[in-house]
Amino acid sequence: MTSSSFGARVHYWRTRRNLTRPEFAALMGRSVRWVEELEGGRRQADPQLSVMRLIALRLGISLERLLADVIDTECVGDTEIDAVRRVLHRHDILTGACDDTAPLPVEQLRRSLSHARNGFQAGHFAQLGAAIPALLVDTTRATRHYRGDDRLTAYALLSLSLELAEAAAIKWGDPELALIAGHRAVTAAERSEDPVIMASAARHLGDAMTHHGQPADAARFVLAAAERLQNDLLAGGPDGLSVLGMLYLKAAMAAAAASEADDRTPAAHARQVPELLDQADEHAHRLGADSNRLWTAFGPTNVSCYRVAAHVQLSEGADAIAAAAGIPADALDSLPRERRAHMLADRALGELQAGRRAEAVDTLLAAERLAPEEVQCRPRTRTTIENLQLLGVGPAAEGRLRALAVRCGLPE
Repeated sequence: MTSSSFGARVHYWRTRRNLTRPEFAALMGRSVRWVEELEGGRRQADPQLSVMRLIALRLGISLERLLADVIDTECVGDTEIDAVRRVLHRHDILTGACDDTAPLPVEQLRRSLSHARNGFQAGHFAQLGAAIPALLVDTTRATRHYRGDDRLTAYALLSLSLELAEAAAIKWGDPELALIAGHRAVTAAERSEDPVIMASAARHLGDAMTHHGQPADAARFVLAAAERLQNDLLAGGPDGLSVLGMLYLKAAMAAAAASEADDRTPAAHARQVPELLDQADEHAHRLGADSNRLWTAFGPTNVSCYRVAAHVQLSEGADAIAAAAGIPADALDSLPRERRAHMLADRALGELQAGRRAEAVDTLLAAERLAPEEVQCRPRTRTTIENLQLLGVGPAAEGRLRALAVRCGLPE
């Protein structure tokens, strides 16, 4: 954590609490100049834990939330994120006890969901802050008023809408919100009675659990779902194969994250990763080609993208670079923009790990051209840029990195 990024967090939460600098200084028992220097990144390069705890206490938030940097005000503001959070906490959405307003036709709901999911895959994350609440309200109302097959379809659409909320929350850097949405998606999926929807929801919850710091539990959960649903999914055609393969991809990423988090038996988790990726690859080749069933982008190429991500998670930068180089350009171009940009952001992190920092800058610029929000707005990618700034990229790439940092709203 850099002093500038910590100071920016403090500034964000101080202004959100409507505290002036003199007021915050009084609460901290410090001078106004101390606050100015803290927020400007000119002191506390390595803040003492006691100071951070006191700051969090005075700002009325948890220390974890102070340090998480979950909100990027230039890309998606607290208004949009809070709108999603509020709708998830509404009584009628939680209980399904909606008013008597007539529900929208199922096909109209399907079109609205498709439009929002396609926007996500195009890399337009900020606009989802408005689209997701409307989807959740409309699909919840449909589950209350419809009967028979239409009701089952409504639950499937509700689950898919909650999955979108989970995926967007990950992009926004809010794992807690992602976990809430992921749990709700699994519940709605069970009521749809559709194994494909159940598996799709399970892979999203697994992703949320991993980002929330529960990777070992995530791996167990998605593998249990794969075992339970496998026969139905194998009989479910391309949709079934796609979500089954995604379960193994999410299990692989969870195992890689568990290896990083477990100080006692990291090797045991790491050994699972290639095995799980190979299982996903089997289903991808059974599918026969790259596809985008249920917005999974699943197929042989996406499995290769996940191999890059897994190597990065395991801090195997050179292996990540090699895996990325092995993906044919035309195959990569067939994937949605968000998926391509995500892979490039992973590759850039691998290049950073391998000490190829100038190349990492160019890779991030390529990702930015594909999906600007994936680079400029995601806390994960912005951290990569900050680390490149701190380590240095050499004179040839320094100007490009500086300009990229400016577009991301980071200090030069």
